[in-house]
Amino acid sequence: MTTICFVGAGSVEFTRDLVADILRFPELAEATLRLHDIDQDRLDTAEGVAHSVARQLGAHPTVTAHLDRREALQGADFVIDIVQIGGLAATKVDFEVPARFGLRQTIADTLGIGSIFRGLRTFPFLKALADDIAEVAPGAMLLNYTNPMAMNVGYLAKAAPKLPVAGLCHSVFWTIHGLSEIVGVPHEEVTWTSAGVNHQAWVLSMRHGDTDLYPLLDAKIREDAQLRRRVRVDMYRRLGYYPTETSEHSSEYVPWYLSHDSEIERLRLPVGAYVGISEENVEIFESTKRTLAAGEEVAIESAATEYAPQVIHSIVTGTPRRIQVNTANTGLITNLPAGSPVEVTATVDGNGVHPWFMGALPEQCAALNRNYLNVVDLTIHAALTEDPRAIRQAAMLDPNTAATLTVDQIWELCDALVAAHGDLLPAWARGSLSPRP
Repeated sequence: MTTICFVGAGSVEFTRDLVADILRFPELAEATLRLHDIDQDRLDTAEGVAHSVARQLGAHPTVTAHLDRREALQGADFVIDIVQIGGLAATKVDFEVPARFGLRQTIADTLGIGSIFRGLRTFPFLKALADDIAEVAPGAMLLNYTNPMAMNVGYLAKAAPKLPVAGLCHSVFWTIHGLSEIVGVPHEEVTWTSAGVNHQAWVLSMRHGDTDLYPLLDAKIREDAQLRRRVRVDMYRRLGYYPTETSEHSSEYVPWYLSHDSEIERLRLPVGAYVGISEENVEIFESTKRTLAAGEEVAIESAATEYAPQVIHSIVTGTPRRIQVNTANTGLITNLPAGSPVEVTATVDGNGVHPWFMGALPEQCAALNRNYLNVVDLTIHAALTEDPRAIRQAAMLDPNTAATLTVDQIWELCDALVAAHGDLLPAWARGSLSPRP
């Protein structure tokens, strides 16, 4: 029977949705689900959620809960990673310290100063997880949802090259869904291609039958002033291809928007939005606890949209599917750096995940992706070489940070974040650092 381990299962909303999607497949309805978290309260809640979902779907999985990670991983076929190292407190640090320096962020989980430090505190966990999988679940596939996605996938490709890893994100799916609504076409009837990097990939083509949908999108944008007040629409109008993540996300991967009051107003950018989202997630957890304590069933979504259950089902049953995957660039995108993490289309079947060769991106899109990857690759380099200077260099290269702060301020900000995060960071990264004389 298929054994699936959830690492960070205390993220109960995500665990609920993934468990529901898994158990909806008849072939997985009796799977073994091992839930792991380091927080007993969250782990107990996650276990209750899994049993509630199973009851509602008429499924009969074997559900076990484990504080010990290696115990949970033992003999697993698939490992789903949904951790957030440091939780809400660390997220607040990622926002509050940069804000004192005048640096604005919206989400801070993918690129930028907050994401650099999110990656640095996540990498040691990923290395330990990879080592545990190699020892107690050899051959298991790691399905990563943890952000910063590109940094994490890129780090694992170098730190644990033998571990099968698929970085999974729903941004492309929901982008096509949203664009289909704008142009008035059922999303399930749209054919498309997309490639780039996580949260900054590009819709390279979008068709409904023989009809190119980009001209229809252009017409909608021309007639709707509110559509033009979105960052991703603004980027599309200037770059020619639609980016695959929300305007809140997209705004902080480039130097053009968040450092200007007028652009924040024009494009309705919610500075600091992720802190509120994270606080809402805490309330969802507390609400879920209350629901279970009252003997009620948790509410579950009706439609399966996440990739991890689809990947698991395809590998277990041999059912072919098409997904988007984050993986190392092994010549898949020819004008992005070799070895860097990229997001491409992939086929999944009984033999695993097979990323597609995508060729060259439009040059302006590749150029912007290379700016993004400079930060990603240098942060990974800092961790692999244990070089605290490279942390500051990655921050200097970050587009939003560099557009806002001087180089002295960037170094001071890195020192302040190192001090604020303290023991959440690896020992080599701690302490202040001055430029060379």
